[in-house]
Amino acid sequence: MKKTFMAVLVALTVAGVYAAEPTQAELQKEAKISMRKAKSIALKKVAHGKIESAELENENGKLIYSFDIKSSSGITEVNVDAISGKVISSKHETPAKEADEKKADQQKH
Repeated sequence: MKKTFMAVLVALTVAGVYAAEPTQAELQKEAKISMRKAKSIALKKVAHGKIESAELENENGKLIYSFDIKSSSGITEVNVDAISGKVISSKHETPAKEADEKKADQQKH
């Protein structure tokens, strides 16, 4: 009985670790502002910027839109709260730093 309980506990723990992440469509249902509105908000932070990538994600329990915005001086990552529409972070990255991050992301997947 004890071994069976432990086996079930381990199986549930492993299943939880490997649970599928929610899709963009599933996350969008939870968002209070649209991707379009969030893009508009993010672009106001980077003069003459162009969005290179956009993603809705759950980061540390907070639903955010994450944008990489390219300008003449590099890439700025702007995160917009998908519930309130407030910019919660804006971080400028040089092209070298961006390349390092892209390489690290590829190694994760």
